[in-house]
Amino acid sequence: MYKPSNPILIALILLLIVSCKSKPEAKNRDAIVKKQATENWISLFNGKDLDGWTPKIKGYDLGDNIHNTFRVEDGVIKVSYDGYDGKFNDRFGHLFYKTPYSNYKLKMQYRFTGDQIADGAGWATRNSGVMIHGEDPKNMAKDQSFPLSIEVQMLGGLTQGVDRSTANLCTPGTNVVMDGLLITDHCTESNSETYHGDQWVNLEVEVYNDSLIIHKINDKEVLRYSKPQYGGADMDDYNPMYKNRIGEAIKGGYISLQSESHPTEFRNIELLKLD
Repeated sequence: MYKPSNPILIALILLLIVSCKSKPEAKNRDAIVKKQATENWISLFNGKDLDGWTPKIKGYDLGDNIHNTFRVEDGVIKVSYDGYDGKFNDRFGHLFYKTPYSNYKLKMQYRFTGDQIADGAGWATRNSGVMIHGEDPKNMAKDQSFPLSIEVQMLGGLTQGVDRSTANLCTPGTNVVMDGLLITDHCTESNSETYHGDQWVNLEVEVYNDSLIIHKINDKEVLRYSKPQYGGADMDDYNPMYKNRIGEAIKGGYISLQSESHPTEFRNIELLKLD
């Protein structure tokens, strides 16, 4: 094998090898930095008030925030029942953001606090959610419990040592496809860890129109599915116009935060449009 004895020639060869290897790495780094710089996350919550958000609570008109259920304190949106005189009476509520979206990433932090109101359902203990691809709240009946939507269900741990996943999927008036199969069960569990106490949990949802939806907890994917569509055994609970659309793809809709009888807090609610 030929071995060059000229030290200058050897140095030039080594420099050329290093240069060739570093250019792709530098190019990839530049692309990542450029992507991060161009991502334009917008805040859906200003940390001061409910500007841009409208409540719809079962049994009441759109916009009627009974007993100050949804409020802003200490820079967070709080769901509170201190004005309910100890009686929830199935007054399920949702706080709707003003703008519908189709392709986006949504991230926020949530936590459960205090005790559930006395007559709240057992299944609703440490239970809330963010609804995506939701119907226009103007179409909801006065006594309607939930908007037709896809629910990213939030659950908190109840008993140490007993698993209770979060970022689950629930489907009021809807169905989805998972692993090639149409899922008609109302709720599907994720593979997340269990989160106890009043710790803040990081939730992110990636929504790609009607093609793919991904749930993440603390940056880890815990559930994915596709083809959200109108359907489900509870279609009688919704506007009759949706019965004529069973099986039709849902390509976008409204985002809302739930009130289901357990005090909950939300903060750092941000959205990145992918259009």
